[in-house]
Amino acid sequence: MTARIVSIGTALPDTRVSQTTLRDLFAAQPGFDRKSQRLVGAAFDAAAIDTRHVVLPQLAGTEVEGLPVRDGDTLLMPPTGARNDEYRRRAPDLFAAAAGRALSGSGYGADEVTHVVTVSCTGMFAPGPDYHLVRDLGLSPTVERYHLGFIGCAAAIPALRLAARIVGDDPAAVVLVACCELCSLHWQTSSHPDQIVAASVFADGAGAAVVASGDSSRDGLDLDGFATHVTDDGEKDMAWTVGDSGFEMTLTPEVPRIIGREISAIADDVLGDLSAVDAWAVHPGGRSILDRVENALGLDATALAPSREVLRRHGNMSSATLLFILRDLLADAERVEGDRVAALAFGPGLTVEAARLTMRRTGA
Repeated sequence: MTARIVSIGTALPDTRVSQTTLRDLFAAQPGFDRKSQRLVGAAFDAAAIDTRHVVLPQLAGTEVEGLPVRDGDTLLMPPTGARNDEYRRRAPDLFAAAAGRALSGSGYGADEVTHVVTVSCTGMFAPGPDYHLVRDLGLSPTVERYHLGFIGCAAAIPALRLAARIVGDDPAAVVLVACCELCSLHWQTSSHPDQIVAASVFADGAGAAVVASGDSSRDGLDLDGFATHVTDDGEKDMAWTVGDSGFEMTLTPEVPRIIGREISAIADDVLGDLSAVDAWAVHPGGRSILDRVENALGLDATALAPSREVLRRHGNMSSATLLFILRDLLADAERVEGDRVAALAFGPGLTVEAARLTMRRTGA
């Protein structure tokens, strides 16, 4: 029986900050010369982001106790341990909020969940988010738990693939998938172009999905197939390493160019006939990535509107972002029974992850 996403839930930190506020703060850092300030302005203004949510109210100018990340207009560089401690304090609640919403909309009770798959690349601790979901949501202590770490922005698709494999092996399984990323914890006050680009797009958020066997009584998205592809180059252009002052993101201008150059052949290979696709869920790593995908695949100007809207409202929340897009597609009344959905996401490697889904509507 086909595995189906039967419900999606999302959660955001309380602090919402405008892109212009973040731009002006970053550009005001000591040691940034005029060239660096121009790069900041260009990167932030070109990102096609209006607002982002962050777990650090200090970034919005609110004075609160917690991680010391700001002294006036000067951004500080806390050590990695302090940043990770903040992740440990903040991430479980967002995981639980998104997962709880997905579960409440699924028709399943907490006692029916058989497997938990958690995803994150912005912090680590043990017992980890998978354990905390069992405790916080009152799941069975016998739930099987898995955690996928450091896969980056592409990780939601491997998590859904694992869930589909579990349900395919056991049609009675009910799998809770939850992604949470707190990218703001790892801001680097560097004038290096890679760090400026990273600071201009990344944000915080959580998304979750319940995956179970499909039946005619439940709306959802059937998980029809998956594929992964490692490009010939790009290993050094998208990377995520642990430094002494937080996790250091490398995101060079080559990333959109590599994706634009190779995505057509990859998409044909992993998705098949693109003319049969009715809706697209493409991870918005940034506006330039969406532009490159749109141009390379010859898509209509409206095809990536769901991805662009999530980027505009929330920024790039790494692994959680794709679930926000799928949530919006599932809620879109114009999406009808049988619509074919193609999902694409990009991660370190440079790796392309793809999924084929089919929209299911009750009573169709």
